Amino acid sequence: MRELELIDALEHVLAPGGPRVVRWLGDDAAVVRGRGYAVTSVDSMVNGVHFRLGQLSPEEIGHRALAGALSDLAAMGAHPGEAYMTLGLPTGTRLSDAVSVARGAQALASRFDVAIAGGDVTAAPALTVAFTVVGWASDPGELVGREGAQAGDLVAVTGTLGGAGAGLALLDARVPADSVSEPVARALRERYAHPEPRFADGLRLSALGARAMIDLSDGLATDARHLAVRSGVSIELSLQRLPLADGLGEIAEQLGVDAGVFAATAGEDYELCACLPESARLGSADESNRGGAGQDEAPGLTWIGRVVEGPSGLAFTDAADGLAGYEHSL
Repeated sequence: MRELELIDALEHVLAPGGPRVVRWLGDDAAVVRGRGYAVTSVDSMVNGVHFRLGQLSPEEIGHRALAGALSDLAAMGAHPGEAYMTLGLPTGTRLSDAVSVARGAQALASRFDVAIAGGDVTAAPALTVAFTVVGWASDPGELVGREGAQAGDLVAVTGTLGGAGAGLALLDARVPADSVSEPVARALRERYAHPEPRFADGLRLSALGARAMIDLSDGLATDARHLAVRSGVSIELSLQRLPLADGLGEIAEQLGVDAGVFAATAGEDYELCACLPESARLGSADESNRGGAGQDEAPGLTWIGRVVEGPSGLAFTDAADGLAGYEHSL
């Protein structure tokens, strides 16, 4: 496969940008008409670290890589904008597989009106899919960082937890395939293969007055601790209150772990965790434990704990100390 051959193929797969994109693929750089304040994040996924070839199709790898990057924008309460894709391809990669990675990313991008406006292709020792993503906000006060939590705030999460980790356990064959029914197994695999950036949830949580927010990529036990440390507060959560994905109990039993502990530590759910003033609970139209909201739905929130006075850190009131999610070894 030649570089120019791949670039030509990608131009036929990636959709031209919307009205914000003045110049697109084919130039040395993209030109985008701004719409206020830019919110930018970079994320990459590497074969053998973030996914394994053979477990996911090329389209799923492309979807997953873009979804993980866009999730950072959702966690800020930003509106989606543009994405820039870098493909690192090992020797022997087929043109059709490289194009399929882009096709999977484009399918997700189209659903959220995201323009994949440019990028780069290069040789690499392992398949690598990296995205720089740009979101927008008309007022920086609408954006939510990690540092604003205050004592007295309540802590909420969207959707359900543990589904992606359970799906990976099935893919890794760490538990028997018949541990759960076939429909539940498919749904758990889907949670791992096709995470959803929670843009609608992020915008609504911002409107509800969220003071601190993060997406759950590395697991609640790690990511909620980031909120506590950045905000200089103590956060207390309850495992018993966590909204568990369907089938997680059976998967956890096979693994010999507590389902709540698994949900708090497995990671890659890409739900949102936010700290909000107590008044936000009254302002939330839906306090049920239903699953993750789609793009056009109001978020279903589960209240899992609170922010209290004390040294910065995270504690689970019904679990031993030391729970932690995923952390990369570099």
